Amino acid sequence: MTEGIETIFTAEQIRARVNELGAEISRDYQKRSLVLLCILKGSFVFAADLARAIELPLRIEFMGVSSYGEDTKSSGVVQITQDVSTPLAGEDVLIVEDIVDTGLTLHYLLQQIQTRGPASVRICSLLHKPAREMKKVAIDYLGFTIEDRFVIGYGLDWAQKYRNLPFIGEVTNP
Repeated sequence: MTEGIETIFTAEQIRARVNELGAEISRDYQKRSLVLLCILKGSFVFAADLARAIELPLRIEFMGVSSYGEDTKSSGVVQITQDVSTPLAGEDVLIVEDIVDTGLTLHYLLQQIQTRGPASVRICSLLHKPAREMKKVAIDYLGFTIEDRFVIGYGLDWAQKYRNLPFIGEVTNP
């Protein structure tokens, strides 16, 4: 299953960075309650590991957002495919995203979340691809910065496949 895939970040590198992010978030929010807003589908693996690394009372919400379809590049058209199940008003919300590349999806999402009256909104992204940035968004907690490559694994997919890889890689021989 991993033939033709070049490893960019190993499972061990990811685990270490997620633990560092969890400690940082725990320090910054101290004893406050937190809502992790997991952006589906790509961030579910990252969000699960991050939730276990955060030493705070928290709840997890899910929002489905799509801008890729089955292509390897964002279409720029954002579609909410699933909304949160409980209100975010008055809550400290941490949006957990798998990757920020163009920034268009996250910019749209931030606008949507702000209308719901949260106490605060911050962003935690596993990956950032600045070479493709079209809309600047502030990432408060970042796992790794990557070059302009199409990556898979650890929740990230290619046409809904490869999310289950324990590492992040790039397909070198499709």
